[in-house]
Amino acid sequence: MAKFASGKFAKRISDRSGMAFPYNEMVKEWNGSIVHISEFEPKHPQLEPVPIVTDPEALENAKPQIANSTCFVGLIGVNTNIFSSVGMQPKTEAKETRLQSNVGNVTVSAS
Repeated sequence: MAKFASGKFAKRISDRSGMAFPYNEMVKEWNGSIVHISEFEPKHPQLEPVPIVTDPEALENAKPQIANSTCFVGLIGVNTNIFSSVGMQPKTEAKETRLQSNVGNVTVSAS
């Protein structure tokens, strides 16, 4: 097995400053640079990968929807929205809008 010299009189060039320092006082940084202990900078915490945590999407004890249920959707009446317009002029007259739809046991009715 090969042995290395102790390096007590050796000098090494710092990868950061280019200055010569005693070989025994050199340390290796996280990015592979060999620098003097006075120039050493630890790895910043923001460079560490953060585990990606996904949001839960499914319900654990979900119950199916009740088959025969009635749900009121919207208001019954005349559409009098003043923000409806033709061009740049505001709408002055009211027009009735009626909608009725049947899907299975669900009935939606709006006017």
